[in-house]
Amino acid sequence: MSKLLNGNEISLGTCYYPEHWDKSLWREDLERMQKVGIKTIRIAEFAWSKVEPTEGSFTYEFFDEFLDIADEMNMRVIMGTPTATPPAWLTSKYPDALNARKDGTLFRHGMRRHYNYNSENYKRLSSIIVEKFAKHYGKRKCVIGWQIDNEINCEIAEFYSESDDMAFNKFLQDKYKTLDALNDAWGTVFWNQTYTEWNQVHIPRTTVQGTVNPHQTLDYYRFVSDSACKWARMQADIIRKYKKEDDFVTTNGIFGHVDYQRMRDESLDFITYDSYPNFAYTLDGYDKDEASLRDRKWSRNLTDTRAISPIFGIMEQQSGANGWNTGMAAPTPRPGQITLWTMQSIAHGADFISYFRWRTATFGTEMYWHGILDYSGRDNRRLKEIEDIYGKTQKLSEIAGSRYLAKVAVIKDYDNIFDAELDVWHKNVEENSQRAIFNAAQRSHTPIDYVYLTENITAKELSKYEVLIYPHMTMVNEKFIPVLEEYVRNGGKLVIGCRSGYKDMTGKCTMEYLPGKLKSLTGNDIPEYTAISPDAGDVYIKWGKDEFKASSFADQLFACTSTAKMVGSYEDDYYEGFGAITENKLGNGYVYYYGSAFSEEAAFVFLKNLGVIDPFNEYFDIPDEMELAVREKNGDKYAFVLNYQRKVQNMWLKKELKELLAGSIESEEVIMQGYEVKIFKL
Repeated sequence: MSKLLNGNEISLGTCYYPEHWDKSLWREDLERMQKVGIKTIRIAEFAWSKVEPTEGSFTYEFFDEFLDIADEMNMRVIMGTPTATPPAWLTSKYPDALNARKDGTLFRHGMRRHYNYNSENYKRLSSIIVEKFAKHYGKRKCVIGWQIDNEINCEIAEFYSESDDMAFNKFLQDKYKTLDALNDAWGTVFWNQTYTEWNQVHIPRTTVQGTVNPHQTLDYYRFVSDSACKWARMQADIIRKYKKEDDFVTTNGIFGHVDYQRMRDESLDFITYDSYPNFAYTLDGYDKDEASLRDRKWSRNLTDTRAISPIFGIMEQQSGANGWNTGMAAPTPRPGQITLWTMQSIAHGADFISYFRWRTATFGTEMYWHGILDYSGRDNRRLKEIEDIYGKTQKLSEIAGSRYLAKVAVIKDYDNIFDAELDVWHKNVEENSQRAIFNAAQRSHTPIDYVYLTENITAKELSKYEVLIYPHMTMVNEKFIPVLEEYVRNGGKLVIGCRSGYKDMTGKCTMEYLPGKLKSLTGNDIPEYTAISPDAGDVYIKWGKDEFKASSFADQLFACTSTAKMVGSYEDDYYEGFGAITENKLGNGYVYYYGSAFSEEAAFVFLKNLGVIDPFNEYFDIPDEMELAVREKNGDKYAFVLNYQRKVQNMWLKKELKELLAGSIESEEVIMQGYEVKIFKL
């Protein structure tokens, strides 16, 4: 059993950098951490040179000295592998380890994540340092787990070095075997792109107007993901040779062009996330729209994290003002916001919260990214709030190991995520729908999950959800269709949005009648479609007694089987009267095809009409500005109510409930202070 996510406690940690501080501060810092309830620290993820100051010369004394103190004080330690910042001696001697811009210009030393993980030299040297770390420090009593690299694909998720070019070529040869197969998949007959020798095939390069073959780009994103997963697997395999039996392997953050389902299965015990809701208040990027979810939007990222690991940890949780010296400046969290954001993470499934960072750095790019303590290290308001949070978590031990409870899930898959990034038609509807569905669920207090389709997923796994929403299944993996059909026939309700079914897995458009391979599910036909013209004004859809705006796109639908019928129609423009929503009965369930992108209003209507909106309204009457999240364990349910406003707000309880933080029984009107969180046992 992991010493971190053990189902018995919700624990606190912090990120610590002994290499940044005089040794005389180490013991004092650990003592002060423990005094406020911090039991775990993460170290060493940027400290390659402390162990290998020059190539092949290894010295372990620095971290040995620090870990001796940690052992003595029973402080738990997560060791990071230091591969996110290769040292100067490495990048100077082996420039092939450096990543490059698309035009081939190398990224130079002086930042972080300037490496490429396809360089044979970098892989060799990284495997050596990881092995040295794991072999020397892995048996330490205080070490409880390992973090691979740091924020893989953060800062940059594209790689254009010569090493990547060669690796991409090999990736394609392994995938397609022949140039004929590649030429067919990429449609290279278009614009005379046909390849006759493998040495003509490259990663995407700088072109006129920056436009690159979309099928090539799709495979390139798959290649980047493949490379990232192999990078993590290489390190995990080394660590597992030396770590203690119960020690875990993780990595932190969710970033672009990575299939995290694969990375989890191959390399990780669980994922950890880095949560910085203060980005909502950056001085140059603040959204003044009062309808904006602002810091509450980070619940969407936590929902994505939970899709990878139902129970997870936060490796970096906001604790102070943020900003590099070059940007991202944001204010110090107000009193109560650190607590709010901590409980936001816990509400969504986190059983470990580690604050970034203990002391604020006095030098370097991140010297304005404040931690718990400011430069002087004096006791402050934020430290007191962390201590208060620790007291709160002590009252929540029964919640540890519980899982977020949702009856609605949004389906995703990485191929369609990648396609939406490179295809503006797909991107437009995808971004609008994903944002709208999440916002509608938040404001209506309808907890939702994300579910990633993989080739191993089963209808049984999907059956715990009453409703599945697949916003835009543009690319169709035919292996998923029988699973979705079985889910529906067993009583599920599946909603599929516009622009679905028109591409195969190479990204080429089908010549079948739309929605192509999905017709067996949807029972409809789409003879015509259009982006909603900017001169069309508002286009409305009517579904029963509900009328709401269409968004972005309009598939014009006809029911074409005996089991399907039109239930909604367009009210405006030249397609007035044409079908906008069809319903197809399959077995004991239904498939709904929605011919537009989702707006918040449309998503709200679907949640309402399908009978899943606000499932806990028998207990609560909560303002839209508050979030409701529920975790469940052994039949017990725990409802988190979070007030993201700095103003006092009122909510109503329809039944007497025990509030865990105060230990009191509450009923009827409940006054919520600004940024306050209450946790009720249902």
